[in-house]
Formats: sequence, structure tokens, C-alpha cells
Amino acid sequence: MGVSANEVAEWMVDKIRNDGILYQTDAVAYIREHFGETFLYVNENGNESIGKEVKKIFRKLHGGRAAWERDGFFWGWS
Repeated sequence: MGVSANEVAEWMVDKIRNDGILYQTDAVAYIREHFGETFLYVNENGNESIGKEVKKIFRKLHGGRAAWERDGFFWGWS
């Protein structure tokens, strides 16, 4: 059985909780290598991004504890 969007989102939350920070580029690279392209897409700016379903679950799981830093392109644990 394949990996679910929930598992990818759980990895993201765990990573931020443990390391305090998760850069978008690192997350995309890890997701591609360990979970597959299914969970990525190219956004309107032409950049690879994490799939909308993963981000939706991610937001539910962290419940406001992870904040997106737009200028640095990373999430930080608050």
C-alpha cells in the first residue's frame, strides 16, 4: 500500500517539532525522495511546492504551532 498525504504531513510536523525549522526546499527534496512526486506540484510562480492536500492536513496537525516565514521560505515551530 502506498504512502498517504497524512503520513507526509505527519513527517513535516515531526520534523519542525524536533528541529524547530523546515525549509521549503528541504521539504520538497525529502518528499520527492521518500514519499514521491505525487505529493508535489509546480505552483503559479513556477516553483515546486508541497501538494495542497498535504498542506491542509499539515495545518490541522500542527494546530497553529508552526508558522510560515514568507521571506525565508520555511516553517518554524512556535
